[in-house]
Amino acid sequence: MKMLIMNSLSTKLFELRTEAKISQQRLAKEIGVSQKAIDFWEKGINEPKASYVVKLALFFKVSTDYLLGLEN
Repeated sequence: MKMLIMNSLSTKLFELRTEAKISQQRLAKEIGVSQKAIDFWEKGINEPKASYVVKLALFFKVSTDYLLGLEN
């Protein structure tokens, strides 16, 4: 289940960021993490803490469930 959630989150994060036409660096600055953290999240190497999932959802104006692949 963890792998499914990470694949969904990494895919959705990449899609949302590229659709918004923002760099990993800008997103990182907006939510208070390093660019490398964004890169690792998008590649599925690491997963964000819950607090960052919330920040990502607020930034992109989507639900946390959407980011985690629990809803469409």
